[in-house]
Amino acid sequence: METWDELRDGRELLRDDDLLVLDKPAGWSVMGERHATDVVRLARDAGETLWPAHRIDKVTSGLVLFARRLEAHGDLTRQFADRTVAKTYLAVATGTGLPERGTIELPLSVGRKNRVRIAAPREAITRDGTSDGETWTVPADAVLPGDHYPSTTAFERLWVGHERTLLAVTPTTGRRHQIRVHLAWIGHALVGDPLFAKNPPTRTGLHAWRLAFTGPDGTRHELEASPGEDFRELAAAYDFS
Repeated sequence: METWDELRDGRELLRDDDLLVLDKPAGWSVMGERHATDVVRLARDAGETLWPAHRIDKVTSGLVLFARRLEAHGDLTRQFADRTVAKTYLAVATGTGLPERGTIELPLSVGRKNRVRIAAPREAITRDGTSDGETWTVPADAVLPGDHYPSTTAFERLWVGHERTLLAVTPTTGRRHQIRVHLAWIGHALVGDPLFAKNPPTRTGLHAWRLAFTGPDGTRHELEASPGEDFRELAAAYDFS
């Protein structure tokens, strides 16, 4: 089992009195786990209290912002709510039919067993070309009854390999499982995603790559975490340098 110092070693991109930015490895939860692979719990057991300003999934690697003082937490979380934080992910999607640029504007809902899904029948999804790329939407009258959440994910294609595509993905909204569900419902689930593949042989192809936000002192931070070897292996022919 790793210690807090071992987890931080080489993964701590920014630390000051107010905040910490960590390049989280895949397989670790930000918080809420009952076992050791929980960043907040591991820090707490080592004597450091952290408050996450946002979360990324356990299967996702990359940048996570924490407050180190409770007084700083509200300001940081408000930036995510106000969408003044810039986030970009690297995603390895299955298939090769995605355009150079695209926008997925599909509402999300929560179904049985707390599973996130598109709040419309799959057959209602339409794909249209525009001058800015292609867009996936559903008509308003196709949205199913009940609570649903407008959700937008934009992407740029970086590389196409054998039966998979590397994307730079920018979620405008920050819903739970948004990127994973959006890509899966347009027919391009992430490589190795356990939401849509039973016992996948690889890690999930999602990495929180870039993060830009304003610290409590007014400094604008723009950070980037290069993906680890486990992610690079999913798109081995692409030059990540």
